[in-house]
Amino acid sequence: MSSYVTKADCTELGANELLELPNLEALLERASDQADAVCFGRIRRKGFDKLTQFQQEKIKKAVCLHAAFLQSYGQALESPLESYGINGVSMSFASDRVVRQGGAVVSSEVYSLLSQTGLAQRGVW
Repeated sequence: MSSYVTKADCTELGANELLELPNLEALLERASDQADAVCFGRIRRKGFDKLTQFQQEKIKKAVCLHAAFLQSYGQALESPLESYGINGVSMSFASDRVVRQGGAVVSSEVYSLLSQTGLAQRGVW
């Protein structure tokens, strides 16, 4: 599968922090896969090009935001540990700041954008 976002899209959407990453293509592809997972595979099943302009714009923005989120927190999100503490210091993700759906963990902002497309809602579609 390829990404729903190109490097040019990142520039247009102001995701300049992503542009210099050596792994940008792989990161955008992974973010696209996870956006589709949050949408229960509906993006790929329907076909990105067949979605409305509004849906495409929201998905592109969500993918850019999620790529930045993965770049910052990807290793912590992939850890099988639920919590970790050492010498009284611990780390956990605020439950109101992340959403787990379709096997992916995304920020609440990314989930909000994908929800606006109507593709991330549970139920028959």
